[in-house]
Amino acid sequence: MAQYLELQKIGITFKTARGSFRALDDINLKVEKGEFISLIGHSGCGKSTVLNIVAGLLNATEGFALLKGKEVKGPGPERAVVFQNHSLLPWLTVYENVQLAVNKVMGDKTKAERKDWIMHNLKLVHMEHASDKRPGEISGGMKQRVGIARALSMEPDVLLMDEPFGALDALTRAHLQDSVMEIQAELGNTVLMITHDVDEAVLLSDRIVMMTNGPAATIGEILDIDLPRPRERLQLAKDPHYHQLRGQVLEFLYQRQMRPAA
Repeated sequence: MAQYLELQKIGITFKTARGSFRALDDINLKVEKGEFISLIGHSGCGKSTVLNIVAGLLNATEGFALLKGKEVKGPGPERAVVFQNHSLLPWLTVYENVQLAVNKVMGDKTKAERKDWIMHNLKLVHMEHASDKRPGEISGGMKQRVGIARALSMEPDVLLMDEPFGALDALTRAHLQDSVMEIQAELGNTVLMITHDVDEAVLLSDRIVMMTNGPAATIGEILDIDLPRPRERLQLAKDPHYHQLRGQVLEFLYQRQMRPAA
C-alpha cells in the first residue's frame, strides 16, 4: 500500500500567560493508504493537537506533516474533519449542509452530477430519507451521520475524526461505529480518529497509537490490531485475542495514570 501520511519529528510549544508550554515532542508516525488509526490517551495528552496539525489548523513549532509527499500547510479539502459537535448549519436542510461542501470541491460538475453525489453520500450514512429536514428536526446521532456524509462528499485523502461519537448514547454510538466500518470497507478511507473509548479503538482500528501524558507528550506505544475484517462486535465479545488487545491498551493507560507527568 502507498504511504499517505507521515508525521516527522513534530513538536509544538504554546506561549501562555505563565510562560511556554510544551504540548508535543518528537511525534513520528507513518500512516498507509486505507489504514484506520486511532489516537488514545488521557485528557491533555495532545491528541487533538496532533489532529489539528494534520488538518492544517495549527502549525508545528518543529517538524512537519507530509500528505502524499507534500508538506501540510493550512487547511485543504484533501483533509476533511468530523468534530464531536456535528457543526451543521441549523438554517440549512440536511441536503443543503452536504451541498455546501460539494459545491466547494466540485464546482466543475453539473448541478445534476452534484445532486447525485450528495444523495450518494447521504445514502452511505442512511440519511437520504431526511434530506429535506433541518438539524433541529433530527436526532443527535442523525446529525453526526450528516456530518460524516459532508466530510465524505469531499472525497478526502484523509478523514480526521475528533471523538465523533463521544456525545452520543451507547446504542447510537454502536450503530454509528458499525456504519463507519461499513463505509471504510466500501471506500477504503484513510482515517485518523481520536477516542477515549478503548473498545471503540480496538473495534475500528488497524493500529492504536497510545500517547504519553503531557506536557511534552509523545507516542508511547503503537499496537497492531490484527483482528480479521469484517468485524462483528458480538463475536468479538467472545474472542480471547480481542480481550488480550483490549487489555494491552488498558494496561498502558492505567500505567500512565499511575505515573502522571511531573
